[in-house]
Amino acid sequence: MINSKKKFYIEVIFLISLGLLTSLSLPPLNYFIINFLTLSLFYIFLVKKLPENKNKKIFFIYGWFFGFGYFVSNLYWIPISLTFDENFKFLIPLTIILIPGFLSLFYGLISYLFIILKPKKKLSSFFLFSITFAIIEFFRGSILTGFPWNLIAYSFSNQLEVLNITSIIGTYSFNLFCISLFTSPSLIILSKKKKDAGVFIAFLIITISFYAFGSQKFKKFNDEKINKHEFKIRIISSNISIDRFYNDVDPIQGIEDLIKISSPPENEKVIFIWPEGILPGIFQEELAQYKEIFNKAFNENHLIILGIDSKSKEDQTLKYFNSFSLFDHDLNLINSYNKVNLVPFGEFLPFEKILKKIGIKTITNNYQSYSNGKVRDIMEINQKNFSLKILPLICYEIIYSGRIFRDNDFDYIINISEDGWFGNSVGPKQHFIHSIYRAIESGKYVLRSSNNGITAIVNPLGVVEKQVDLNRSDFIDFVESKKIKSTIFLRYGNKIFGLIILLYIFLIFSFNKLKNE
Repeated sequence: MINSKKKFYIEVIFLISLGLLTSLSLPPLNYFIINFLTLSLFYIFLVKKLPENKNKKIFFIYGWFFGFGYFVSNLYWIPISLTFDENFKFLIPLTIILIPGFLSLFYGLISYLFIILKPKKKLSSFFLFSITFAIIEFFRGSILTGFPWNLIAYSFSNQLEVLNITSIIGTYSFNLFCISLFTSPSLIILSKKKKDAGVFIAFLIITISFYAFGSQKFKKFNDEKINKHEFKIRIISSNISIDRFYNDVDPIQGIEDLIKISSPPENEKVIFIWPEGILPGIFQEELAQYKEIFNKAFNENHLIILGIDSKSKEDQTLKYFNSFSLFDHDLNLINSYNKVNLVPFGEFLPFEKILKKIGIKTITNNYQSYSNGKVRDIMEINQKNFSLKILPLICYEIIYSGRIFRDNDFDYIINISEDGWFGNSVGPKQHFIHSIYRAIESGKYVLRSSNNGITAIVNPLGVVEKQVDLNRSDFIDFVESKKIKSTIFLRYGNKIFGLIILLYIFLIFSFNKLKNE
């Protein structure tokens, strides 16, 4: 017989391997079929181990190892952002372990709570596992600043017809469905009764119904009238090195490069969208110093949106903001939005007073942590040649499902981003995928401008209509669109997730009462 210590090591390798394999289902690979194997085996492992372990705390460790295998393989790109500054390089080995290790705590909690609450009936246990998994994932996306990266639901990124159900139920509800779908084959393995195959079949039928719903949406959308715009929105993709944050790069050269990419047409009405933080070292209040350069290229037919730092004094304290700013051709500031959801360590330093003493600072600037904006309002553009309403999102903010729509009265989502921090890894691709989910949830076009990332126009069904690939300098024009009705999820948000949670709770109690279940 294998001794207990050796057996535990084998179990650890098995669980980490399951997590690693599950990562293959995520973008850009999207081998979602593998989840039927990995999630089912993970669930079977927990259920089978329960009679052997009187100490239920060990299940937290089981879940942690599965989570560690999952996150260490799909978030390896985060530490790449530390390679640009010598002061951070010593943290790279720690970060490779600490970030997956921290996020794995949530998976440990999933396993522990499931075992603590586990009913005796098979179907009740199955639904409890799904609901526990989904609620903890929602909690992971909300706690502190939120860490909603790489939900199981993102494995369906290439199945847009199925994915369009998120226009009704949202990503977190769809994530709950995905967990149930991928775990349901375990019921066939755990029981020899033919009726237990019915749950698996039922979830396959629901998936087919989602596909049918999405196909109808596609057909209806294709039949919609195309609306030609009175002005064009030109979305800029740049390939400017991230080194500009650490070297004394001439800002004039950067501005001239961006103007060259933008190719401003003299007699056309155009709104230009430049990426996030594209002009480091220049503050919003200082941009007017470069008016002469802008006036050579732009005129009264043009507006410019760009990400640029701003600062203001509040209560005798100087605060810095990552801002989404709208200027006219004379560099008069028309409107501005300060980023609400900041990236920990990237844009703000938790426990800054303590960590600064040991030489740790934020990655994206050299002065101090950014302050977060108070509210994300719809930005109205009412100028002589332009009239529209946009929802401004800066970089990381696109990843929050159900937390970005306070007001649904807007025309487009505009997302500006800087993806150069993550090199040629899968990070920029995974970051971009969130734009597809937000477009479907809201029923709005997403216009995304990125430096060193993917620049694209994503329509309300999640179809990428135009795109500039990674590490290319170019532009795409948004000149026509189709409208669809406001989505149910846009109106009600994650309240729908709450309703589906109640449905699952009802199913848990119902199956638990059945004598022959």
